[in-house]
Amino acid sequence: MSKIKTVFQCQSCGYSSPKWLGKCPDCGAWNSFSEERQSPKSLKSFAADNAGPMPLNEISGGNEKRVPVGIAELDRVLGGGLVAGSVILIGGDPGIGKSTIILQAISMIAAKTGSVLYVSGEESPEQIKLRAERLSIDSDKILLLSETVVEQIIATSAKMKPATLVVDSIQTVYTEEMTSAPGSVGQIRESAAKLMFYAKRSGTPVFLIGHVTKEGAIAGPRVLEHLVDTVLYFEGDRGHPFRILRTVKNRFGSTNEIGVFEMTDGGLKEINNPSELFLSERPLNTSGSTVLASIEGTRPMLIELQALVSSTTFSAPRRTSMGIDFNRLNLLIAVLEKKGGLHLGGMDVFINVVGGLKISEPAADLAIIAALTSSFRERPVDQHTFVFGEVGLSGEVRAVAQGESRIKEAAKVGFKRAIVPQGNAERLKGNFGIEISGVKNINEAIEQIGI
Repeated sequence: MSKIKTVFQCQSCGYSSPKWLGKCPDCGAWNSFSEERQSPKSLKSFAADNAGPMPLNEISGGNEKRVPVGIAELDRVLGGGLVAGSVILIGGDPGIGKSTIILQAISMIAAKTGSVLYVSGEESPEQIKLRAERLSIDSDKILLLSETVVEQIIATSAKMKPATLVVDSIQTVYTEEMTSAPGSVGQIRESAAKLMFYAKRSGTPVFLIGHVTKEGAIAGPRVLEHLVDTVLYFEGDRGHPFRILRTVKNRFGSTNEIGVFEMTDGGLKEINNPSELFLSERPLNTSGSTVLASIEGTRPMLIELQALVSSTTFSAPRRTSMGIDFNRLNLLIAVLEKKGGLHLGGMDVFINVVGGLKISEPAADLAIIAALTSSFRERPVDQHTFVFGEVGLSGEVRAVAQGESRIKEAAKVGFKRAIVPQGNAERLKGNFGIEISGVKNINEAIEQIGI
């Protein structure tokens, strides 16, 4: 009779130890170890029958058939639609809209391709029915199942052969081959592995909904994100109507793609032109406001950056950033003081990206410089001017990628002037109907902007 092995596993990263530890030596998390009982049978392989190695030139590729969901913004982040046998993991804060977007998506799928099996380990079918009524969804092809045993879920799906399988959520299901509690590292890993191999063998696309930790990462071992084909994160403030669905990983498409939605009483409404939406309430002739031409994935967007620079009576001035990396903000403040001649040492500095977006690309540097200078000098930036460019430590403005796409998007919205790096201005081809000013350093940029 096989022995049952007892180990202690970190619930943050999956590190195993024969004894309890206060701090994980791998990820550094405190009080994250819990006792789990593992039997040898839980370690068996789920791999398909080995057909032997095949020459690369004899394998047909690039012919994966995509099925569009019917929601343009969701299809964008998926790379064009669902691929047969793919596993998609969707994570986000509680109440952000994960179950809502899934329910809207499967209603479209059910109308086009066939029945959909929605498995919930958290809600009863009656609760899901209430949400469906709020979204005006009613279909006999959406089949609801309350189940938490992954073997039963796979058996039911194999018998029904649905067009798509949804598991809400992966933290609530468990395999009977392990004795640890649902939501533990071992259970999440083994349950996800079984669902993944079922998807590959049957060709059924599988949606997994995942909880997130207080740090914003999907709860469970990191291997969960490595197992699946696509990882989508819902971003946005619960008090703000806009939601950003961001692609973090996609084996069948580009990464860092985003879809923009607006939360309404009738569910999530897709936003086809986010630039106009984010600029719709922009204050005119107000200091500290600058428009940035940003790129998210393959999509150019115009975003408003707001800065507030005010004197402080405290010995240590405050530095606060929303949507911008805090360390990047401090770096640009130092560049402004050293190379731009602005004395910000005794000033509180606040900067915010309007709409709840998070910008990580260096092309936002010049817009941050412009917003800070505008607020400090109380001089508004012209409402028809937009900027982009990376700023170095010596104050130089460096070229960024996809400059033409940014300018074309601004021309559609109606902007008349662009302040861009000299490197981008020299490589531009064609007439965009916009006055383009190339700058080499932040002093030239501030002079050209007129602040």
